[in-house]
Amino acid sequence: MLSDLKFVVIILIMLATISVSGCSINPATGDSSFTGLMSLNDEIRLGRKEHSKILQSFGGRYNDEVIGDYVSNIGNRLAAKSELPSIKWTFTVLNSPIINALALPGGYVYVTRGLMALASNEAELAGVLAHEIGHVTARHTAQRYSSSMLAGGVSMAANIFLGSAAGDLANFAGKAAIQSYSRKQEFEADTLGVRYLSRGSYNTNSMVSFLNKLRAHSQLEAKRQKKDPASVDHSDMFATHPRTIDRVNRAISSTTLTKSGFKTGSVDYLERLHNILYGDDPKDGLIKGRVFVHPAMLFSFKVPKGFQLYNNPRSVIGKGPNDSIIQFDTANKPNNKSMVNYIRKIWAPNTKFLKIDKINVNGMPGATTKTRTRQKNGTFDLRLTAIKYNNSRIYRFIYLTRANQTQKLNLSLRQTTYSLRNISVPEAQKILPNRVIVQAVGAENSVKNISELMSIDNFKEETFRVINGLKPSEELRKGQLIKVILK
Repeated sequence: MLSDLKFVVIILIMLATISVSGCSINPATGDSSFTGLMSLNDEIRLGRKEHSKILQSFGGRYNDEVIGDYVSNIGNRLAAKSELPSIKWTFTVLNSPIINALALPGGYVYVTRGLMALASNEAELAGVLAHEIGHVTARHTAQRYSSSMLAGGVSMAANIFLGSAAGDLANFAGKAAIQSYSRKQEFEADTLGVRYLSRGSYNTNSMVSFLNKLRAHSQLEAKRQKKDPASVDHSDMFATHPRTIDRVNRAISSTTLTKSGFKTGSVDYLERLHNILYGDDPKDGLIKGRVFVHPAMLFSFKVPKGFQLYNNPRSVIGKGPNDSIIQFDTANKPNNKSMVNYIRKIWAPNTKFLKIDKINVNGMPGATTKTRTRQKNGTFDLRLTAIKYNNSRIYRFIYLTRANQTQKLNLSLRQTTYSLRNISVPEAQKILPNRVIVQAVGAENSVKNISELMSIDNFKEETFRVINGLKPSEELRKGQLIKVILK
């Protein structure tokens, strides 16, 4: 058996050999980068494998062929101007109301319909696509993977030779080195995005104008959640995509631009955007103020005043005062167990409850129980409620309240439980989703009278200004195309 020292020497020699042979000049950035442990073909295979998972996580593909083809055509034209024009690029509009864009290695690029609703012209959308194309052509996934594997090898060697503490230190250093790529890679993607926009004859300042819209939208969402609007610079998409406006401007100024055109494409873009879904898709349920209604599954419930509802593919979350939480989801009903047995044996088999009470919610049998839990940020009461809809489905509520607030919130949370009801098909058919309606401004129109028509619950004028890129005091021009949120 080799001694520990000899083993470490062999490991270090292997790592040194890999790090030297794995470095190459990236044709997109012109820099030397370490991608030796993941080839381009590996990236393509990885992207193909993960594609279905992205679709599943973001509500699937948005079912509008015109919009899908439009985005694919823009993306493919930009990708043809890149350093990887020959790979099979796939551009997908995700059926999600959140504002996001992402890329998988090997040419898989995604934008959400929520992002498209925020953008005001083709150049802004193209800027987002070009940035994500830049991540692919710079082979950032291969860099991260190869560096991660290298850091892991160094950590293993240090752990054997110096002990676990040194190994942990090396592992931390390796992770820190990888994370430090983040801003560098974002700037590379911005620089490449500007390059591809310029080659596609788009107005490169569109990247800045969209970031301004994104920041304004994030600040508005912070207001809705009663948070400091300035906090968005340290959270939201600005944290996962750390691209400041200054950085994008630096990317623009450092790039040699093509002067053949400065296309914006506002009219073409808005024509295609007309009637796109805004907010939740009915198939995933809709939030109507404090009411959540699911037209496809035929049920609804209402949360107390002071609670803000959020919908995601797996559950509905209500955030209330003093860190109180309501979570609602559904589960498959196993066998013919009662709701008491379901809670005790299946849902929470390892949790100690004082007792489990039977309840009846609008004709549906159920059970409820509570326990107390101590967390780092305090002591909380946890209540579980299971309600049988039919022989295959269970409705579930989880209520979490600070122990000193439980009594105060008890009645309103009970009312939430008993507000759960099944709705009829005719009632469900009357529930319509919000859509982006594009229209021209008339002589009698103003920001105030148009925004009051918006079918949203609050911050109507602020929302209207954000989605149309209007400054706080800016007024409308006759004939101007605008976006309005209507049913």
